Amino acid sequence: MDFVPHTDDDVAAMLETVGLDDVAGLFDSIPSHLRLDRALDVPGPLSELETRRLLNGYAAKNRDDLVCFAGAGAYDHDLPAAVRALVRPEFATSYTPYQPEVAQGVLQGLFEYQSMLCTLTGMEVANASLYDGASALVEGVNLAVAATGRDDVWVSRAVNPRFREMLLTCAGAAGHRVVECDGWPSDGRPAALVVGQPDYFGRLVDVAAEAARAHALGALLMVVLDPLAPGLVRRPGDDGADVVVGEGQLFGSPLNFGGPYLGLFATTLAHVRQVPGRIVGETLDADGRRCYVLTLQAREQHIRREKAQSNVCTNQTLMALACAIHLSWLGPQGLRELALLCARKAHYAADQLAAVPGCELLFPDRPFLREFAVKVPEPSAEVLAALVDEGFLGGVDLRADYPEVGDALLVAVTEKRTREEIDGLAAALAKAVSS
Repeated sequence: MDFVPHTDDDVAAMLETVGLDDVAGLFDSIPSHLRLDRALDVPGPLSELETRRLLNGYAAKNRDDLVCFAGAGAYDHDLPAAVRALVRPEFATSYTPYQPEVAQGVLQGLFEYQSMLCTLTGMEVANASLYDGASALVEGVNLAVAATGRDDVWVSRAVNPRFREMLLTCAGAAGHRVVECDGWPSDGRPAALVVGQPDYFGRLVDVAAEAARAHALGALLMVVLDPLAPGLVRRPGDDGADVVVGEGQLFGSPLNFGGPYLGLFATTLAHVRQVPGRIVGETLDADGRRCYVLTLQAREQHIRREKAQSNVCTNQTLMALACAIHLSWLGPQGLRELALLCARKAHYAADQLAAVPGCELLFPDRPFLREFAVKVPEPSAEVLAALVDEGFLGGVDLRADYPEVGDALLVAVTEKRTREEIDGLAAALAKAVSS
């Protein structure tokens, strides 16, 4: 039986729609030196042992020894042994807990996750997670459009570019109009204003002021939250945010080559009927015992089918449980200490890098948490390549997404980075820009 889902006609229609001549064009964004354009050079015949040894040799060409100062939405935080020990295979066995009587452990874990997310964000209701931060933003926009009856959404250009790319991809299909803004328009009727806290450049945002602006326009304020931020700054819900979304990777999930990650989603009780995905509720069974069930779930893609506003029908249960375990392990004081440690190390790193001749902070007067932007006097892509040669993943090139800022690096500093590593990065940067 042929399980290939697409016919040649399907593929041809898809290529015509996206304006490409062949399927290979879909991979043009991958640098040529990283693409495998031919079959692996595997001589034969080989035994299983010999083949494994050969392929391990190929895999060893990947660098895994670089000191990581890259961030931009995925961060090299420590993963406590307690989290690794408690995220057990049993949690992965109950994919969809439609039968609560046999899934009480998973349902309770998700209920605790929702409760912690509400505490973390200052919101009234949270769902049992989404696929990642970018898809959570898409679902937040869907909620805002449904709640206000408006189609325009104003999104700050300082929101993560990858999140905005997914939003633009999905919004057009849904009929929403996304307006990417460097500064807010003077008039209009948006469904939502979307800001980051912190923004993509690491800068902290005045959420209360943005909420007042949104509400004066009759719009919702949506905050793309770094969940480390509430350790040191006010929660978005305390400052008037209506929807909070974000990426939860830093709690419970390793970098893991880009996924699977965890989409955070929380809002006010007024919008609970528009919340996508799953919500776990607490109730009593026939004998008066506390128990947990899925609740308020229209599962609209099952009922309304092509008219559904959301395509989310599942969640990231294992990642959500890992997040809950990590947050439980930290506790409120531990979260504050973690955020403070990252902030202190990031500010030390910013001082060291800004002291390199020819380098300077891009936004010297804006407060930041664990991430900051630094201008460099040489092409930023070349600087990053030189830092790799010195053993550092030195940050993210900002020129690719923000050409107007020139050559600049986005540098992230987590609690894992030591003073010696930070000083080493500064010395490597000085060498890179002086060569």
